[in-house]
Amino acid sequence: MSGTILHLRSEITPTTTKALLDAGYIVNIERSPERIFDDSEFKNVGATLVPEGSWVDAPTDHIVIGLKELPVEDFPLKHTHVQFAHCYKNQGGWEDVLSRFPRGNGTLLDLEFLTDEAGRRVAAFGYHAGFAGSALAIQTWAWQLTHPAGQPLPGVSSYANEGLLIGDVKEWLADGSRKAGGKLPQVLVIGALGRCGKGAVDLCIKAGLPKENVLEWDLPETAKGGPFSEIIESDIFVNCIYLASSIPPFVDMKSLESPSRKLSVICDVSCDTTNPYNPIPIYTINSTFANPIVPVKVKQNPPLSVISIDHLPSLLPREASEAFSSALLPSLLQLEDRKKSRVWKQAEQLFNEKVATLPK
Repeated sequence: MSGTILHLRSEITPTTTKALLDAGYIVNIERSPERIFDDSEFKNVGATLVPEGSWVDAPTDHIVIGLKELPVEDFPLKHTHVQFAHCYKNQGGWEDVLSRFPRGNGTLLDLEFLTDEAGRRVAAFGYHAGFAGSALAIQTWAWQLTHPAGQPLPGVSSYANEGLLIGDVKEWLADGSRKAGGKLPQVLVIGALGRCGKGAVDLCIKAGLPKENVLEWDLPETAKGGPFSEIIESDIFVNCIYLASSIPPFVDMKSLESPSRKLSVICDVSCDTTNPYNPIPIYTINSTFANPIVPVKVKQNPPLSVISIDHLPSLLPREASEAFSSALLPSLLQLEDRKKSRVWKQAEQLFNEKVATLPK
């Protein structure tokens, strides 16, 4: 079992590594200068450290556990990979990603689609994605007010813990409020009942926003279909839905022309940028920690920025990793008998179904 980690976060932590070792697994951890956990933390619990990128030459019976997509390459994949691959929902380039597995007789067990008996994901980074998304949305709101000449928001970096992040968000709220004549932003969260939405709401409350300033929407509120004037009339919109099919847009370029628009920040935590069903069809690229916002061309003030970072939990990488890995551990412990485990059997069946849809 090999671990490949990107974006600071880790699907396997020293804590879960020890649990796997205690259960009799052999765990090889690739060295990484970027991971939030030092190599020594894994070595200290008994894992074997191996060179970064060495998974390519690992025996074919090794399971390669990673997190985000593999680097863009074309060579066939011969291992069983446990990772987020983002190729099951017709995302841009999905065929290129998925086809590498059958060409090498490899298998993808996609983390996004590991579910329990009730259909709920066994592990997800959603809570911390929503939490981080709301934080950066508030930062952007305040930045716009304190930098009216339109200077772009500078790059952001990870925090060692939640307390430090909350401290900064409180300062951003205070700075923005002073420029807004004492006004605090109204934040509308769609998908508020899910993990991601709960994280988005919790950040707002912990940072000091009054509960009446946080509008919590879910399926009942969106059932009538958008675009929604309530989004346009809020200062910040945080999108936390799980997109499974085509829905009317929540906001579009025409709705942004409304004279009642207050909206100045959208954080698209769901980040379905290349999905043909994207319900926020006003931007086309992802942003990054180095360049956090995508400006949207609007006809009148206020300016509008979209945050479309697909690795938001990396703002709190240690806490996000520990929560995710702990939730995933019971399934990881079943990998040895994955042909008998409902979670892994279901994941492999889904992989085979998706492979069957590849262009011939």
